[in-house]
Amino acid sequence: MARVTVDGIQVEVANGSSVLQACEAAGKEIPRFCYHERLSIAGNCRMCLVEIEKAPKPVASCGYPVADGMVVKTDTEVVRRARRAVMEFLLINHPLDCPICDQGGECDLQDQAYSYGADHSRYAENKRAVQDKYLGPLVKTVMTRCIQCTRCIRFASEVAGVPELGATSRGENMEITTYVEKALTSELSGNLIDICPVGALTSKPYAFVARPWELKKTDSIDVMDATGVNIRIHARGPEVLRILPRTNDEVNEEWMADKGRFSFDGFKRRRLDRPWVRVHGKLHPASWQDAFVSIARRLEGVKGERIGAIAGDLCDAESMVALKDLMTALGSNNLDCRQDGAQYDVSRREFYTFNTGIVGIEEADALLLIGTNPRLEAPVINARIRKRWLAGNFPIGVIGAAGPDLTYDATMLGDRPSVLAGLLDGAIEFAEVLKNAKRPMIVVGQAALTRDDAGAVLAAVWTLAEQVGALKADWHGFNVLHHAAARVAALDLGFVPKSGSRSVAGMMSGGVEVLWLLGADEIGPARIGPDTFVIYQGHHGDAGAARADVILPGATYAEKSGTYVNTEGRVQRAFQAIFPPGEAREDWRILRAFSEVVGHKLPYDDIEGVRRRLAEVNPVFARQGLPRFGAVQLAGPAGDATAIGSAPFGSVIHDYYQTNAISRASPTMAECSRVYVHPVVQAAE
Repeated sequence: MARVTVDGIQVEVANGSSVLQACEAAGKEIPRFCYHERLSIAGNCRMCLVEIEKAPKPVASCGYPVADGMVVKTDTEVVRRARRAVMEFLLINHPLDCPICDQGGECDLQDQAYSYGADHSRYAENKRAVQDKYLGPLVKTVMTRCIQCTRCIRFASEVAGVPELGATSRGENMEITTYVEKALTSELSGNLIDICPVGALTSKPYAFVARPWELKKTDSIDVMDATGVNIRIHARGPEVLRILPRTNDEVNEEWMADKGRFSFDGFKRRRLDRPWVRVHGKLHPASWQDAFVSIARRLEGVKGERIGAIAGDLCDAESMVALKDLMTALGSNNLDCRQDGAQYDVSRREFYTFNTGIVGIEEADALLLIGTNPRLEAPVINARIRKRWLAGNFPIGVIGAAGPDLTYDATMLGDRPSVLAGLLDGAIEFAEVLKNAKRPMIVVGQAALTRDDAGAVLAAVWTLAEQVGALKADWHGFNVLHHAAARVAALDLGFVPKSGSRSVAGMMSGGVEVLWLLGADEIGPARIGPDTFVIYQGHHGDAGAARADVILPGATYAEKSGTYVNTEGRVQRAFQAIFPPGEAREDWRILRAFSEVVGHKLPYDDIEGVRRRLAEVNPVFARQGLPRFGAVQLAGPAGDATAIGSAPFGSVIHDYYQTNAISRASPTMAECSRVYVHPVVQAAE
């Protein structure tokens, strides 16, 4: 540790820390533009100048290492004059178009100009102008505003792993560009907007829409994947205008994926805002009472074993426990949350969660990915893997289908599950890499669990984890990566068929007379038997609603308070940002109201009552945070590890931008899909 005196305050900081970090430890705010806590140091804006005793001139504190006994002064006349000079240079070519800039009100340059800007300019020449660049359908550029801090270049290269941004020319002619004009090929490109300290990079969908002080801000959880990214929803009146990430170092740091950030325009399109009942083959609008009575009449005389329920991928825990309680009251155990047909052993929670924890990725020293592509299934987790890989000494092996570049070097071991047998036998060299690692980590994805031999694959992966030393008292290296936000909560609630009950496949094949779909749109309505009475409860007129006999309009995650459990098993709460449209209601309230009509009143009347019920069903819902734990029981999941099939692993996501009802209703996501997934090749003239 080094002892540093900052403006008379003595602090101790780790050796190798920068002077800027020492100043912050002393409670001193240092202005900066190029420096960012999660990026490498560039030291090119010079705004963070400070005075160091015995130094001949002010130094850039972001790139200057501390030394024991160093004395730093952050607010002398020399420092103030130096910062004013830097600000004057920065404003020489800046267009000063704050009134029409979308960064206005939350612009670092604007804020620092209040402290260090002058009320006049000595520069009389023409300002330079820079042509705007095309970065895709999400990021808007006004490059004349760029102050060349290079944050965007460093983020694209270091965090996103897509080194497509760089600088050309020098001096006054320097420009930030993509070299070849094309859209940025990153699922994290929206973070460029957050890290840009000026208005050079802003949000295209948000352009000229609102000012930050007009917006109501609500904490929530992103449900576009199972990472559990902490977000803040910004709304004005009844409409969500943008979504930004919240900092949570244990989950998403300060990043979020593009689908969660930009798909919010799907909230107001193709929405269900009133109940509908099918009469003589045609859907007609109805009142809530008529819809409930219609369902109740159809349930008359139907045995419990002929009733089924399927929960979708975006559901909150409150709605799923309410639906489970309703089905139990009706005498049905035909419950399933696995629209994709995935198989899990739910006898122990560690068999279906990401046990290492997302933050534990940084502690691992070897990684094996099986049947997963984290770049598409969990982009923020993929960025964390890349962060660990950049730190060095982190060999990565992959068993699965070839897909997009993972953004880090990895050894392709094959695309068939037989590779697992080779690793278990030691015939494949990567087995020694895992054995020699102190904290090996294995991640199995949904492509490995949606197969007929999923049970055997899961058992084999557990056996491999035990064999290579990934299961220890202080380390649990067996991980399941989910991409459905509702999946872990549903498994915690036991929303799966009991022995003798019907799964999704059994319910689809005519095994039930009445089928309740809770936001379930990924099953393919053509699979549902023609004589099955379908109740669809959801928020969008998607695939499930098209097949429904009764439609009950629900709420999106932004329109209700809800509990979500991410892939690592972390229980998190989201709060209501806006109200549902029309007659739509929160999902658990719909189920509670119907239970009274059908004569099986659910025993809770408010959200706190539902949450007490959640804790009764599984105590994990009453637990705050995510305690780290090791492997206590070594007995593996049920399954014969030797019964692995020969079919290659497939891919569970074919279009990252169109994976659920909200993203399919989003014009922005449709444009991203057109640009990135289904590009139109122009014919040569």
